[in-house]
Amino acid sequence: MADLFHDKAAEWDQRPIPAQISEGVFRALREAVDFSGGLRVMDFGAGTGLVCSKIAPLVDRVLAVDISEAMLAQLAAKPELQGKVEIRCQDILHAPLGETVDLVVSAMAMHHVEDTDALLRTLHDHLAPGGRVALADLDAEDGSFHPPETQGVFHAGFDRDDLRARLAAAGFVDVEFTTACEVHRDARGYPIFLALARKG
Repeated sequence: MADLFHDKAAEWDQRPIPAQISEGVFRALREAVDFSGGLRVMDFGAGTGLVCSKIAPLVDRVLAVDISEAMLAQLAAKPELQGKVEIRCQDILHAPLGETVDLVVSAMAMHHVEDTDALLRTLHDHLAPGGRVALADLDAEDGSFHPPETQGVFHAGFDRDDLRARLAAAGFVDVEFTTACEVHRDARGYPIFLALARKG
């Protein structure tokens, strides 16, 4: 499988939009999730660790999961994450981790997964009883957020009501949505939601 982020990884953290999204998502997470009590967390689509670097000091353990070796190499090089984050470069839809976590967080990864229902079932399977997901991505948009030549983008955002139904079908309960932030590109605003749900 080609690493679609191979040529972007080295300068990813300097891009203003990923930095803005990670800040907004983390603020929303802090408001919605109790990080006390030694949580085990999976960061699905962890990339260079923009989100998990903020979460790691608050929890017991973070599993940084991604299929881009180049992005994870940037995460692994961050000295503040040494000994705090375990890196797993694998497609958990086809190769599950074989362990469970208390919380799955994800920022801007869902639109890179073609089968949303399979992804939600997989995340459900990776949660311990009562575990939660906190999934951030684009609200449904017209496809203009990503440049036309961008590879590996399967969804132009997500409709909240549709995603709510898909989360319920995958076995989640107590589904809630909040707006984590809004990013601006080419004089347009794109809201980023945070979907919270608990394993039923």
